[in-house]
Amino acid sequence: MGRPISFDKEKVTLNLARLKKSGETFEIVINSDMAVKYKEGDDVDIKDVLEGEKIFADAKKGLLASEKKVLDVFGTDDVLKVAKEILENGEVQLNAAYRDKLKEEKRKRIINLIQVNGIDPRSKLPHPQSRIENAFAEGKIRIDDFRKAEDQVSEIIKKLMPILPIKFEKKTIEIIIPAQYAGKTYSVIANFAKIARQDWLGDGSWKGVVEVPAGLVNDLFDALNNITHGDMTTKTIEK
Repeated sequence: MGRPISFDKEKVTLNLARLKKSGETFEIVINSDMAVKYKEGDDVDIKDVLEGEKIFADAKKGLLASEKKVLDVFGTDDVLKVAKEILENGEVQLNAAYRDKLKEEKRKRIINLIQVNGIDPRSKLPHPQSRIENAFAEGKIRIDDFRKAEDQVSEIIKKLMPILPIKFEKKTIEIIIPAQYAGKTYSVIANFAKIARQDWLGDGSWKGVVEVPAGLVNDLFDALNNITHGDMTTKTIEK
């Protein structure tokens, strides 16, 4: 059985990540903002996610997991390595107030992106915000807590199309990503853009031609720069 430690009332209500493995439950107490950034793919140190470098059997009761069980199940007693596996493969539990706030912020961001960048192909005019909000309600659109708003726009538009005709101006861009970043950036590119053509170059670099909504180009570049630290090549292809 784990050893109890003291937690004040506020900490008991903090956010958790929980992983059930080999018949055992392991938990970590997390900083909600940093955990969301980590899950969204930002370059966040696992130390900044944790509210204390401890592995729990039951965090709300303050029960630490047995060190032997941690070692047996994870093959290591390195708290940071174990915490990383819990965060990446387990269930993240955000308290209701924070979760509602996060969803509302992302919902507003997505609606804003659609309004600013999309038009009604019939009238050639932007859809009013109220019309987009009504379409969200009718389509029962769900927001993913752990994906950036920008990453969700494309798939949400597909769900809205039968309810609300939308057309986005698109840019065609050639992107070259060095080999060391190619694996990490591929899913980011696929979330933002339609990959029209791609090749793996002789040095392991990824080269692709993508179509991305015009209003998301800067967001795509920001996301890629965050991973590559600016070590990439992009070129807009004029049609």
